[in-house]
Amino acid sequence: MTATHILIADSSSLTVVGAETLLKERADTRITKAQTGSQLVQMAADLRPDVILMGDQFDPAIDTLALVEQLLKASPVVRIIVMGTLSDGLLIRDLFAVGARGYLASGDDLPGCLCTAIDTVLRNRPYLSPTANAEYLVTMHSGDKDWKLDAEARSVLRLLAQGLTIGRIATQLKAKPRRIYWVREKLRHRFGATTNEHLISRAVAEGFGSFPE
Repeated sequence: MTATHILIADSSSLTVVGAETLLKERADTRITKAQTGSQLVQMAADLRPDVILMGDQFDPAIDTLALVEQLLKASPVVRIIVMGTLSDGLLIRDLFAVGARGYLASGDDLPGCLCTAIDTVLRNRPYLSPTANAEYLVTMHSGDKDWKLDAEARSVLRLLAQGLTIGRIATQLKAKPRRIYWVREKLRHRFGATTNEHLISRAVAEGFGSFPE
């Protein structure tokens, strides 16, 4: 029987360390660890693990959605499970939209969920821990399920955080200003914000913290 290779994004969080301890007891399991987002992407490309287990705020230099996209570009068949400090149905929806296969909410029973999550995604089925599943179902039955936090929206968010005006953002992204206004309003609705400052603070709370260039 071939061992399951699990690559853990270890940012020294207690949740990830606890996951590593549990997985060491799993039969036929090989574990490797990455310390940064760039190292994680490189190891995914070089090692081709079966599963990547990562925290939702693993590397402050890159948002989780973008990191999932990069990992799947580096290793298209890897199954990615995100361990989240937030049980936000919209964030979970967006993570699944870019290719994540599982989400474990930190408030749920990690020992009871982790191995089940691993086995489920290895069968190419999605897995949500109980709290994550409840929040996801609420989102998918609401009016917010259709618009996703895609690459364009994240670019607008990053440039707003840098203090750029709508006109400058439109120029930089080679888009019409009315398109940027529309995306900004969608972002405000997505994060429940009424101003740009409120939008940025809510985005930071969801792990879009450093808004790198």
